[in-house]
Amino acid sequence: MAEFLALPATAPAVVAHGKGDLRIDQLTLTEPGNDEAVIEISYGGICGSDLHYWIHGAAGESILKDPMVLGHEVVGTVARAAADGTGPAVGTAVAVHPATPGEGAAKYPADRPNLSPGCTYLGSAARHPHTNGAFLRYANLPTRMLRTLPPSLPMRLAALVEPASVAWHAVARAGDVRGKSVLVVGCGPIGTLAIAILKRAGAGHITAVDMHAKPLEIAAAVGADRVLQAPDAETIAAIEADVVIESSGNHFGLGTAINGATRGGRVVMVGLLPSGQQPVAISLAITRELELLGSFRFNEEIEDVIDALADGSLFVDPVITHEYALSDALEAFDMAKNSALSGKVLLNFDAH
Repeated sequence: MAEFLALPATAPAVVAHGKGDLRIDQLTLTEPGNDEAVIEISYGGICGSDLHYWIHGAAGESILKDPMVLGHEVVGTVARAAADGTGPAVGTAVAVHPATPGEGAAKYPADRPNLSPGCTYLGSAARHPHTNGAFLRYANLPTRMLRTLPPSLPMRLAALVEPASVAWHAVARAGDVRGKSVLVVGCGPIGTLAIAILKRAGAGHITAVDMHAKPLEIAAAVGADRVLQAPDAETIAAIEADVVIESSGNHFGLGTAINGATRGGRVVMVGLLPSGQQPVAISLAITRELELLGSFRFNEEIEDVIDALADGSLFVDPVITHEYALSDALEAFDMAKNSALSGKVLLNFDAH
């Protein structure tokens, strides 16, 4: 039988109401479903998609039609266990795998549920009604989303589990990187987390490229051997990387990735470009016989990430640059959108 904890009637949440309209609302808490645990959220990381819903009222093709609770990079503690007896007990520290694979007959590889066409994510407007996120002090979450955190892993560092899983998946898509030269284009949180993972995986030499000095400072701190700020095309072409991780999410970055890859090299595209046609010199990818691979979210890599963070083999501490109390969420979002000054910006839900 589930342990019972009396919860408050309302709790604060970060809610996007529309383009340019971000609020901290006091929401009425609902009773959890039979297979849901109530998680007292401790930390939440602000993702690019959260910023897009705030700034543009949409993230790609996912258009905000109603107010929606943001947030999918969250960790916390089980405040009330699920009524059906599944999942961790009260008091257990957990990370969250925010995906719900889609059901139906649409074709996709069975071992890659991240590609299921109907897959939803916490804090996503891809469907209507929208899927609310977990930037909420007390969040009802299905126990299948919960991953127990070891006592050795601080909750603040564990807030990087979800984005690090995205980066881990991208590096895995690159194959065996041991001893290889790697170019990482775009040193936001995903790019710098990828650098840390590449370092752990034994990459021979890592070059990091960005437009700003601060992201490159973080890149060097987590393992980049060489950093280049806004290099010209000739400098990029001379890199001739065996593997390129493109994490900028714009066509200029993808062009840089293609230009910096060696003949027969592999380019992993994890930065999500805007929908529609993109002006990229793809002919170079053809004549160099490059392998262009997409990388989207992650599957069970989250388990490997938790283990690597807990045993200290994955060093990512410098990626976290700012932390704000939930009451200062608007200021936190403003900092997170400034990629020249910030890496990963966290909301501390425990700070009052």
